[in-house]
Formats: sequence, structure tokens, C-alpha cells
Amino acid sequence: MHCYAEYHSYRLVYPESTDQPDNEPDSVLTSVVRPILSLPPANYSWGLEKALRTELFENANYSAFQRPVKKVDVKVALTLLTVNELNVRDQILSVSGYLSISWDDWRLSWSNTSATSQDYSNIDSLFSTEVNVWTPALIIENSIHDMSVISDIKIPMRIKSDGKIFWSPSGVYRVSCESDITYYPLDRQMCFIKISTWGYTKSEITLFMDENTPVDTTFYSENGEWDFLSSAGHTPSSQVRGGTWYSTLSFSITLRRKPVYHALNTLFPVILMTFLIPMVYKLPTESGEKMSYSLTVLLAYAVYLSLISDNIPSTSKSVCLLSLYLGVTLAFSTVSVNIVIFIIYAYFQEEKKAPYWANRIYKKIQTMRAKKKCDADVNKVVPSIKGEKNDTDVLGTVSESEQNNNEMNTLTYRRLSEILDHLFFVVYLTATILITIVFLVSIIINFYSSD
Repeated sequence: MHCYAEYHSYRLVYPESTDQPDNEPDSVLTSVVRPILSLPPANYSWGLEKALRTELFENANYSAFQRPVKKVDVKVALTLLTVNELNVRDQILSVSGYLSISWDDWRLSWSNTSATSQDYSNIDSLFSTEVNVWTPALIIENSIHDMSVISDIKIPMRIKSDGKIFWSPSGVYRVSCESDITYYPLDRQMCFIKISTWGYTKSEITLFMDENTPVDTTFYSENGEWDFLSSAGHTPSSQVRGGTWYSTLSFSITLRRKPVYHALNTLFPVILMTFLIPMVYKLPTESGEKMSYSLTVLLAYAVYLSLISDNIPSTSKSVCLLSLYLGVTLAFSTVSVNIVIFIIYAYFQEEKKAPYWANRIYKKIQTMRAKKKCDADVNKVVPSIKGEKNDTDVLGTVSESEQNNNEMNTLTYRRLSEILDHLFFVVYLTATILITIVFLVSIIINFYSSD
């Protein structure tokens, strides 16, 4: 409805007075009325818009089922509001956001005044819904919740005077996301939201995106478990369905798990338990706790391995380093239980002679050690001052050393158990340190590596 400022002639009558000039009322009237008369007409008129709608939709026989041209170029962008959840085990990504979809429909253009019955230049845009306007049929190809065409009649679309249409349907999108569990729990995941035309072939609708900002994160809200790293749009491609080519495009979202929670509740306890394995060999055999200690550590690792397995997908495409680390330490612990059983058995055999193979190895080691010791003793005697030791003293020293070596060369089971305790403590501690360093360095390098 137009607003008009009507000007009527006014006669102002003032009493005769010599105190007020005659031309003052006229100047006041002019200063008030002239600005009102100079205001431009309002930009919006309900009647004018109704006439425009009638001309565009009714008089022109507009059909929402008919494409505006033979091949429609549809621009799609994603505005990401938040990441609701990324379930690595079920391989599901849930995000909230909206799609910005735009295309041209020349039938709904009124900027060219020669093509309309009157001048509608004061109307910049109209609003309508998909019920009245042709809308491209798009689907989220990897959706796990709803495979229907993107549609929402409650969300209006803006129609510009040049025929360009902007539509932004919002929603919570739940899509499948193939998880890479190699570096769990300090992992990063790249998930895709794939969009494709439905019904319309590539020769009828072509999808494209803004290469500069395919994913808008201006209004993004942080997730408590995942850090948002980056996003990208991937070059539109084509897909064959039923022998027909369809236009598709995809948006990628890269997330990285926040480390504090899992570092304190998963990694730290697992690594601490790993160093319990070699300590069993420092536990005295006579205490009677060696076996129960080994079994307790073994069961603890079995429980942790089952807990980790419950939180990762049962896929063979990638191997979780944490599961591999737990598996190796579980194997170490299993072997350790068998070694402890033999050590306990050997310890309570007391002075019984050890097996032949063990004695043979032991004698070779002792002979090498005795030879080094004997050479050291001779080196101390020979350069000594003449007269301090005669040949008899030297021979006595060598004979005494040989006698001691013969006594020590007899290996008993108890002595064997003590040697094995010391040997496997060193072996297990060294192996534990090495595999732990390799494991931690691998996941930390991946965590801080650039995209």
C-alpha cells in the first residue's frame, strides 16, 4: 500500500502584533512541510507484490515440475554449526548445519521491465517455498538416517529480481564415516558428506561449489571430544547408477580427538601396567607370590584389551597400534607366566644338578669369566717387584683359582633360577622400554603432524 503525504492549503491567522514579524509563520510552515513532500515512495507495497506474484506464477502458467532450462547449474555450499558426535566404533558422524543451494530460474525474473506489465523495480526479492517453485532434487548419498530427497516446506527460499534463487535447508546430518583406528586414541578422522542429484541426470542438473569457501565454519561451535582441524570441498564428479550418469560432490571434515581424557584414562594406565611385567623377576621366589603376581598382570591386560576392542570398530582395513601394543605385552605376560613356573620349579629343587644343556652353557660362560679374571691376576703378579712372590706363590694362586672355578662350574637348579630371574628381568625391561617408546613416538608424531 502506498503511503502518500497530502498537502493542503493552510491559512494561518495571527493577531495583529508589532512584536512578531509577518513572514515568520510562513518560514515555519515551509521548514516542516517541504521535507515531507520530498520523501521518495516506499520500497515495499503489498499490492504491488501481489500483482507481481500473480504475473509470475499465475499469468505465466509457471510449473514447479518443469526445469527452467535444459541444464541447470546448481551451486551447493555447507555451513557447519557443530559436530554432535563422531562414533568411531559404529562409524557414524552426526553434524548440525545447513546447505546453501542456489540456481537461476529466468521465469521468475522481473528486473527487465520490458518483460513485465509494470515496473516492479521497487521489489528486490520475493519469498516462496518448494511447493510453488521448482527445486533441484538432491540427496545425501551416505546418509544413514534418511535417504529421502532434501526437502523442507517450512524453510522459505529467496527469489531475487534477476531470477536467482537461494534456499538454505537445515538439519542434523548423520552420515557414515569410515574410521581409521591406526592411532586410536590419539587419532584423527576425515569424514565426507556426499551430495548427489536424484532423478535428474548430469545432462539435466550439474552440481558445483564455491572453491574458496565450500564449507563455512563462521558459526561453528566446538565439540567436547573432537577438535575441528579443516574442511574442504572436493571437485564435482559423476556417478553411474543404472547406466546413467549423475552429478555428485562431497565435503570433507577433518577432526582430531582431544587427548587429555584418553591420555589419562587409557594410555597412562596401560603403560604403567606394562612395566609391572619385568618386576615379577625381582620378586623373591620364597615369598610365594611370584605366580599370583604374574597371573594378576596377565588378567589385567586381558581385561584392558577387551575394553579397547569394545571401543573400536571390528574392521580389518587398519590395525590399531594400541591393540597391537596390548597384544604384544599380553604375549610377553603369557610367556612370563610360563617362565615363572619353571623358575619356581627350579628354585625348590635346591642343590639338585641342573640339566646337561644348562650346565654346558653355564660352564662356557664361567670359563670365559674365569679366564678374564685369571689374566687379570697374572697381570697383577708379573709386574710386581721381584722377591715379593716366588713361583710357588704364583702357582698356588692359579691352582686356587682353578679349584674355585671347578666348584662354580657345577650348576644347581636353585642357582639356575637365580640366573634366570636376573636374565629375564633385564630382557623384559629392555623390551618393554623399546616397544613403549616406539608406540608413543608413532602416535604422538601422527597427532602433531600437519594435515
